Amino acid sequence: MRILVVYSHPCEESFNAAICKTVVDTLTAAGHEVRLTDLYAEGFDPVLSTEERRAYLLPGKDNAPIADHIADIKWCQAMIFVYPTWWYGQPAMLKGWLERVWVPYGTFDLPTQDHGLQSRMQHISHIGIVTTCGAPWWLNKLVGEPGRKTLLRGIKHLCKRGCKTLYMAHYKMDLSTPQSRKAYLARVEHKVAAFVR
Repeated sequence: MRILVVYSHPCEESFNAAICKTVVDTLTAAGHEVRLTDLYAEGFDPVLSTEERRAYLLPGKDNAPIADHIADIKWCQAMIFVYPTWWYGQPAMLKGWLERVWVPYGTFDLPTQDHGLQSRMQHISHIGIVTTCGAPWWLNKLVGEPGRKTLLRGIKHLCKRGCKTLYMAHYKMDLSTPQSRKAYLARVEHKVAAFVR
């Protein structure tokens, strides 16, 4: 399977970096073709410019600044997002990537009088999230998990019907221990391997 891993964390020594390495190593060892998009390492600009916003709804607009990113999501059959959950959602870097890359006429066609929104991402059959959360499980649920919903409901809507999903979170990350992190990485390896089997 062709799998795009989208990673968003500014610190190379972070636990999220260890998670990302575990995900990529697990997928590669299973024989999948993997591409890694490390948003901070590549210096991705998450800010939607004035010009981009004005042209956002126009067919034929210039997507050259994000062409490689659109090509990656058109190439993949599965996507796995690795990021820390901050304020119950994605880091601004990842949210900016979604806003700048998942654009009309690149990933979907806008609705018209004759038909509804038309997805161009029907080749994506799996979307996964592997994240960390400072808050406990119950508080994330109480707030409504906006980050999880953005990807596993919003982005999933643009993918293949019946798209499979995976959500994993190390809750109470601020109180984590070497033992809890080691156990989580073992779970990540097992769940990710099974998810794309």
